Amino acid sequence: MTVHRTTLHRTRRAALRSASAPQQPSRRTVMQRILTRLGSDQGDVPGWVLITLMTAGIVVALWAVASEQIVQIFQNAMAPFLGGSL
Repeated sequence: MTVHRTTLHRTRRAALRSASAPQQPSRRTVMQRILTRLGSDQGDVPGWVLITLMTAGIVVALWAVASEQIVQIFQNAMAPFLGGSL
């Protein structure tokens, strides 16, 4: 979920107004900030690292089990483009 530029500007303006008038932020404003932060997809590095490592593990496992078949499939797929020189 992305935050649109106009929403971001409205939020900044509201923050500037509240900074000039020292008062307790309303419950709605606090909830909006929390939901905005939870909804953003920034900071999801551990998730992407886990997905990358799991994908690499699956590739290694498949390669260990079926390496000869994978090489044969690749050679058969590339042969028409390379004039059968594989």
